[in-house]
Amino acid sequence: MMQAAPGGFLETVLAQFDQAANRLNLDPALRAVLSSTKRELTVNFPVRMDDGSVRIFTGHRVQHSQARGPAKGGIRYHPSVTLDEARALATLMTWKCAVTRLPFGGAKGAVACDPSKLSVGEIERLTRRFAAELEPIVGPDSDIPAPDLGTGAREMAWIMDTYSMHRGYSVPAVVTGKPIEIGGSEGRAEATGHGVALCVAEIARRRGLGWPGARVAVQGFGNVGGVTARRLAAMGCKVIAVSDVSGGVFRSDGLNLTSLARHVQEHGRVAEFPGSERIDNPALLALDCDVLVPAALEHQIVEKNADQVRAKVIVEGANGPLDEAADRVMADRGIVVVPDILANAGGVTVSYFEWVQDRDSYFWGESEVYDRLDKILLRAFDDVWRMAETHRTTLREAALLLAIDRVAAAVRLRGLYP
Repeated sequence: MMQAAPGGFLETVLAQFDQAANRLNLDPALRAVLSSTKRELTVNFPVRMDDGSVRIFTGHRVQHSQARGPAKGGIRYHPSVTLDEARALATLMTWKCAVTRLPFGGAKGAVACDPSKLSVGEIERLTRRFAAELEPIVGPDSDIPAPDLGTGAREMAWIMDTYSMHRGYSVPAVVTGKPIEIGGSEGRAEATGHGVALCVAEIARRRGLGWPGARVAVQGFGNVGGVTARRLAAMGCKVIAVSDVSGGVFRSDGLNLTSLARHVQEHGRVAEFPGSERIDNPALLALDCDVLVPAALEHQIVEKNADQVRAKVIVEGANGPLDEAADRVMADRGIVVVPDILANAGGVTVSYFEWVQDRDSYFWGESEVYDRLDKILLRAFDDVWRMAETHRTTLREAALLLAIDRVAAAVRLRGLYP
């Protein structure tokens, strides 16, 4: 079983598992299997820098489960990544795939680095070397990486090419989130944000928050938060605040997202957007709004600031933005939380579509991708909603009950070898 440091992200994930496992009366053997990782690889590898020096980087790849299919999960580049973070994220990926009924288990990879301080050449050499280190455990039938924080289509292209060169032929299905020109899927880049926006719309309708026209604050304006905000504005929401690492901007009658996107493209940050009031991230989380979308990093809402949240609903665009204590506070205050394993599952769902398309060498148009995505996410939302109503529990616990029960069933049916 995984052992978590007190107060950390992994401790939150394991506590959530224990609560759901207790409710499911999961037997000790299944508890042991599902609270452990299947495989963990940590590598320390050299990369030649532009000045000729050599630096040693540390990378991880964690496979939590392959009971329902190949492991699936992103690779992130960030200075603060740890093995425990990779374990937590891999576990959440298992539950996320099960909630949406995708035939995958969960994995996550990470390299401790700051890509903003590396040249393109250094990032490429780091990526290709890390891909070579991962080669024994990744592949289209075993473990399929994807982009995450600090990585994107470019890095996935390098991983695919490195793996393919070692095989002697092209293997596009080894990763997802690639450029369309080499086997990527239409709609993949905006899939996570699209799914978050869809969940905002669904919970707003079901909770009677006044749709369209709901007032929304989004923490994060990157690939997830930015897409979410723009989609919600197009749906008729008032996106009253957004933020990034530079801080946030607020306008009570709604921000012009088209102009804001142009401002970010020109200046590289949301701060100092004309016609808006500057706020910081803590202030954004405490805004009076209908829906709050934390789409930055984990543990942004914790016990010390949970009482300051004034949103009626929280939709988790990021993985684990609430810790366990904050989750309890929200439940006690009657604030509905749409959990990460449901709300941000759009990315892995379209990654599944990409994997299927690569294996069949037959590709779909964007409208078909989004039509299929919407059906899967709305079905998953309805499954979770009905489970919550039946068991009179939170949406997070309902999603975990569904997911853990589905993975446990797969483990039970496959049995133990030998």
